[in-house]
Amino acid sequence: MADHSELITTAELAEILTRPELRLFDCTTYLEPAPAGSNIPYVVVSGRQTFEAGHIPGANFLDLQAEFSDAHTDLRFMMPPRAQLEAAFGRHGISANSRVVLYSIGTAMWATRFWWMLRSLGFEGAAVLDGGIDKWIAEGRDIETGLAGGYPQAAFPARPKDGMFVDKHDVLAATTEADTVIVNALGPQFYKGLEPSRYGRPGRIPGSVSVPAASLIDQKAKTFVPLEEAEATFAAQGITRDKRIVAYCGGGISATIDLFQLHRLGFDNLTLYDGSMGEWAKDAELPIERG
Repeated sequence: MADHSELITTAELAEILTRPELRLFDCTTYLEPAPAGSNIPYVVVSGRQTFEAGHIPGANFLDLQAEFSDAHTDLRFMMPPRAQLEAAFGRHGISANSRVVLYSIGTAMWATRFWWMLRSLGFEGAAVLDGGIDKWIAEGRDIETGLAGGYPQAAFPARPKDGMFVDKHDVLAATTEADTVIVNALGPQFYKGLEPSRYGRPGRIPGSVSVPAASLIDQKAKTFVPLEEAEATFAAQGITRDKRIVAYCGGGISATIDLFQLHRLGFDNLTLYDGSMGEWAKDAELPIERG
């Protein structure tokens, strides 16, 4: 990690577990089916219980919806005010000098979401654990149970970067911009609108291309696919470094896997549509494409 890479292997993490500047976090959240007749897409369940059942030694837990999302909207996981984030990250011991490692269970998207959030606040010292705790356990490494120990409180100075999040108005304008590619990170059946959508109208933002987040992950090993494979996947959809990239999904989570890989490939004009289909599909005034 001497080069402050955004991706860290399990072996590299094992070597630095006792370093005082390390801040290691399980970021897992679960999405459970919404009750019949409900107008919400899913029920958000904290991963705290599975964290307590087993986590990487020394890790603490970050609750995305409860601590790090805007509570004043029906949309889940929306970025909250800067002051809320400064207080929450500081409460978890993250300072300007911290080395943060993020992981989640089953999928990297909760970890990459926190990586994107931290990066948008000007924090460059965060990495995602390749393969997450799944790979850590598969390798027979130590696991700890019980409550989080807690890191000493710190001052987290946010320095927000412009343009890393956009709203529906920006995205609508982007649908007619030749120098912008809008990227849908959901699976092909949802991109094409072939199956009912829990978000509302099935389909996609007009003109958007399909790069499913799942295609950027080795589904067996849970690790990120090699960068040359990821680059070929993006290039096949016309995604090149001279374009502005707007990524979206259902709730602004899995799209951060696409953004993470694009960033690692050296793309620098990247943004996330935070509301994603959770907002777009319900707004009848916004156009939608199928097929």
